[in-house]
Amino acid sequence: MAKSKIAFVCTECGTEHGQWQGQCSSCKAWNTLSQINLGSSSSPATKAEFRRKGYAGEQSNVQTLSEIDVQSLPRFSSTIGELDRVLGGGLVPGSVVLIGGNPGAGKSTLLLQIMCLLADAKKSALYVTGEESLQQVGMRAQRLGLPKEDLKMLAETNVEQITQAAQEHSPELLVVDSIQVMHSAEVPSAPGSVSQVRECAAYLIQYAKQTNTVLFLVGHVTKEGNLAGPKVLEHMIDCFIMLEGGTDSKYRILRSQKNRFGAVNELGVFAMTEQGMKEVKNPSAIFLARTEEDSAGSLVMVLWEGTRPLLVEIQALVDSSPLGNPRRVAVGLEQNRLAMLLAVLHRHGGLYMADQDVFVNVVGGVKVSETSADLALLLAIVSSFKDSAIDKRTVVFGEVGLAGEIRPVPGGQERLQEAAKHGFTRAIVPKANVPKTKIDGLEIVGVSKISQALDAL
Repeated sequence: MAKSKIAFVCTECGTEHGQWQGQCSSCKAWNTLSQINLGSSSSPATKAEFRRKGYAGEQSNVQTLSEIDVQSLPRFSSTIGELDRVLGGGLVPGSVVLIGGNPGAGKSTLLLQIMCLLADAKKSALYVTGEESLQQVGMRAQRLGLPKEDLKMLAETNVEQITQAAQEHSPELLVVDSIQVMHSAEVPSAPGSVSQVRECAAYLIQYAKQTNTVLFLVGHVTKEGNLAGPKVLEHMIDCFIMLEGGTDSKYRILRSQKNRFGAVNELGVFAMTEQGMKEVKNPSAIFLARTEEDSAGSLVMVLWEGTRPLLVEIQALVDSSPLGNPRRVAVGLEQNRLAMLLAVLHRHGGLYMADQDVFVNVVGGVKVSETSADLALLLAIVSSFKDSAIDKRTVVFGEVGLAGEIRPVPGGQERLQEAAKHGFTRAIVPKANVPKTKIDGLEIVGVSKISQALDAL
């Protein structure tokens, strides 16, 4: 008999090891190695057949880059504009999209809407559910008022049976909900294990590539908010999007974290309603639902998410601390960056806050990762520390360096135009971002140091 091959894969980084060990040698995480079965060694005929078939379809001849026909796989719309924006312009035949999110975020609802609308537009679609019964999915479609006549449904968890049904019906779109409950008869382990998730995903991806089928995979997330299962799953797919937001919020944010067909960090905003997920055409209006009167520690900044500017309110609260080690709490921002900016403010702004508790929050549940929020964060902290309100029609953006300088950020012209469109009358920005042409109704103050920004307030 052929000897079975095994390996140990780290669930955090996807690195393979020849034997089990307590700590992964690549990412240094503890107790993250899981055993997978690589199968027995194949015969030369089987290997030759696999090479002839290939992972992404039939083997082709060697071509130059200019000879490749890129028009043979045109994009088509998903019928939902915000999803098309996140995907880079629409769905690509043969692409594999992995969507993750917390329980109750609306992953299944969003995909059911897409499949029903595309099936109603005469696109062949197959929805495979492994966690819910067909009656449950039918009741949800009826509650949302979706067209149900043309969408094909299948309740199955065996990937061999799924691909067999897909070959019979030849769908243009295939949804598998979810990959964690799928299993293959060739893998001797329980569904949800690293071996099953990895092999089932590879089986389905190979089918999608060979038949030019758009494949949607639904993935679970861990308590830390990361995708459950092996990290290698994120390397196998073409696009990875996360649906952020919980049951306590009406709005959901769809964010692209990997996209082979478009820009990453693109943002789409949805509202969860009784009729399902509805697009939010103007997300800045949602995040700017402020009180009528000015308040200390509140300021509006302009972020750049993907291909469009986004206006978001940031709030800061500074209070004297009874503790020997004051607290630094950041919600929606990076905590280490907050500590660094407080040190810069002390050194170059002359404000001592070592005995103060500092709390900062980004309104609306938005997670800020870019550095253009530095200046707005510092000015909001100063406003709360001095208990002095800032005019609510003032908008701020800019990066702060360790030497106290205000650095320019990309997309300055578009950010200012977005602020003017929403009625803001004053902007404090880096001096290098001041446009040459004047923007009607907007006073632009260019600053190059923290001291100048404090004087501008």
